Amino acid sequence: MTALFAKRALLQEGWRNDVRLEIDGLAIASVTIDTKAKPGDARVDSLLPALANLHSHAFQRAMAGMTERRGLSTDSFWTWRDLMYRFLDVLTPEDIEAIAALAFMEMQEQGFAAVAEFHYVHHQKAGMRYSNVAELSQRIIAAAKATGIGLTHLPVLYARGGLDNAALAGGQLRFGNSVEELLALRDNAVHAIKQQLSADSRIGVAPHSLRAVTQQQLIEIAKACTDGPIHIHVAEQAREVEDVLKATGKHPVRLLFDACDVNANWCLIHATHLDASEIRDMAQSRAVAGLCPITEANLGDGTFAAVDFLAHAGTFGIGTDSNICITAAGELAQLEYSQRLLHRQRNVLATSNGSTGQFLWHGAAKGGAQALQRNCGAISPGLLADLVAIDSDNETLGGLSSGQLLDGLVFAGCEAHVTDLWSAGRHCVKEGRHVARDAIAKTYRKALAGLTARM
Repeated sequence: MTALFAKRALLQEGWRNDVRLEIDGLAIASVTIDTKAKPGDARVDSLLPALANLHSHAFQRAMAGMTERRGLSTDSFWTWRDLMYRFLDVLTPEDIEAIAALAFMEMQEQGFAAVAEFHYVHHQKAGMRYSNVAELSQRIIAAAKATGIGLTHLPVLYARGGLDNAALAGGQLRFGNSVEELLALRDNAVHAIKQQLSADSRIGVAPHSLRAVTQQQLIEIAKACTDGPIHIHVAEQAREVEDVLKATGKHPVRLLFDACDVNANWCLIHATHLDASEIRDMAQSRAVAGLCPITEANLGDGTFAAVDFLAHAGTFGIGTDSNICITAAGELAQLEYSQRLLHRQRNVLATSNGSTGQFLWHGAAKGGAQALQRNCGAISPGLLADLVAIDSDNETLGGLSSGQLLDGLVFAGCEAHVTDLWSAGRHCVKEGRHVARDAIAKTYRKALAGLTARM
């Protein structure tokens, strides 16, 4: 049994002072309020439920800064994608493991205790198969083990080059699988997770997008994988919406809902360009809106209709997607700021007479837990001990009351202020640094040097 004492903690009913937690293995065993610390207790300042990162492509962390140069033509998501394909052509299994470990470590140092890894790089260059079909999934699993982060692994089905059923080509060849191949890969990954990771780990599946799978494949993979979360990119780009509409006569989310029973097991990533009926039906389905505000801004995707979605009691969470800037608080700030720019108002997403930062944190904690099918999202007995401690005794946060603390963290922090983080009771960040930072960073630097030489 591990115990920690917090000067204050954000519980489901709000902030409470002098809170003592006991952690039994992976989960919170007890929460006592208005008490005193006991000898041997770990002591922290302000304790929050850590967030779950619901969408990551870990390998793209090593691309950060490589695509911010304007070309001769107008840059867009599609020109960025071409650069990404060329980058991943030179990645080895060792590179992918090293990059993922660095990204997962940085997520924990920034307040994420768990991650849903949307993993679509399965094969060698030109689509040649590894002798172990789950070689690269096992590299992701190894990175999760090295960092202690909670993993929901999402092997991706990517079966065609576009809505015209074009064959996969170029960088896409590393992604390609039939439904049968993907299910075999997933079974292999299930075994590896059971062998290497703790019981809080999960596995789901991810049909990549409506352009990358046929409607029949979408139905088949959803029926075959009812025991875990299902994530899909949908309506991220205006061009994608136009292409789906031209090919099928339907908008993307409408096409998805007509094909599958979209429910609380689903997470719809981005969902940027929806009509009013799609927004309503998505919210009422209880599927999570998987928002990645920093990446969506970086790629010029557009702005999610958060106000309308929340008006229908929709559930949202946040992800770091391309991992160009890994920050839990920063994703929440970008989400709110995108709405302020769109509506030309302030404090757009908060409920009436409430803290915007606190609303966003609670919402993302709830939605992330659902999207990962992870028993977390709050500080409460029986839930996983996914916890993050922040230091409020500094120049930025020091003058704020408890009710203002998350507003300061999200909108004025400019840095995480994380002192400690527990992923399912694993004390992975201490005094602001991941416990394995030096070794992970050293391995990453070596991999990056080799990667740079091959590019």
